[in-house]
Amino acid sequence: MMMKSPRKSLLWATLAVLLAARVGAAQNPPPAGPPPERNPPASPTTPPAGEQKPATPSSPQNKISTTTAVVVVPVTVKDKNGNMVAGLRRDDFRVFEDKIEQKIMELSADPRPLSVVVLVDNDMKQKDADQVDASLPAILAGMSLSDEADVCRFDQFFYPGKGFTRDQDNLLKQLKRTKLDSQPSVAPPGGPFNGPSINNAPAPGAGNQDPSLIAIKGQSTKALDDAVYEAAELLKDKPTARRKIILLISDGKNGAKFNNHKYDEVRNELLRYNIIVYSVATGSSYFDRKFTRLVEYSGETGGDVSYGAKAESFENFYAQIADQARNQYTLYYSPKGSPGLSYHTIEVRVEREGLNVTARKGYYGGVPQ
Repeated sequence: MMMKSPRKSLLWATLAVLLAARVGAAQNPPPAGPPPERNPPASPTTPPAGEQKPATPSSPQNKISTTTAVVVVPVTVKDKNGNMVAGLRRDDFRVFEDKIEQKIMELSADPRPLSVVVLVDNDMKQKDADQVDASLPAILAGMSLSDEADVCRFDQFFYPGKGFTRDQDNLLKQLKRTKLDSQPSVAPPGGPFNGPSINNAPAPGAGNQDPSLIAIKGQSTKALDDAVYEAAELLKDKPTARRKIILLISDGKNGAKFNNHKYDEVRNELLRYNIIVYSVATGSSYFDRKFTRLVEYSGETGGDVSYGAKAESFENFYAQIADQARNQYTLYYSPKGSPGLSYHTIEVRVEREGLNVTARKGYYGGVPQ
């Protein structure tokens, strides 16, 4: 029997190994794509800084959560003599949204701190102006140490105050400023345009008065709507734990063409941010029947209107308004269905005879209450 040489045996063994490797490669091809890197990136289970790990089906982050809109309604209840009524319970109230009764979730009678814009008419008859200016320091009598206020004035323009303060000495200085310390809103014919601002922006026609804004004899040049709008802008970002109040002291005259903001726009802004207007009308407004705007703003927002004929009357009103605003009932309810972004009416009733209820007449859905 012929024996194979060791050299030939080694050659045949090498060929057998190569052939087996080729067959295995054909049956198990390598995955497509580039070859692996020497230093592979971090595992997907460790996301880069600042990013969150994607939620898995078993992760708590995958749960869907929703928030339910809660409407907050401050309510004033008085007896037939005009006195505040205390001691009412949740079952004494009924609330309707768009004429559909809602379930009241909670009723609170806890006093609230106030954020107040004192908005003073800068263009009244001299008798009215003297009475108002003499009465303004009495506003402090109704303020607590947790309240804050900003004193602003208006005529054809809005004059911002020094900002909100709880310092009663500082507030007293603001209240004691005379109406004459502001520049007149209408310049003499051919003279400079002295009004400082319209909506906190420089007035148009810095060198000359805008011909379109020249007053017709007997027509008011006051921009009351603009002033209320600007006051609302100062209040809208205040915390919901505070009562947001505009104390509007005016004869109610309003020059329609001198306003950049129309009544409906201003009213919507007040309702959108749950701002309440309390109006104090001067004596001449009552006799001249020029207080319609004061009634409208107060009525829509759940405030009240008082009519003053002398300084003592104004002083009493200030204390009553502060007490009423601070000690209102507060109703909370969650609207049935989706409130949407539109306007919704509100009606509040009390299940006791002989009581008068005051609350805002509506709200805009989609806005945090």
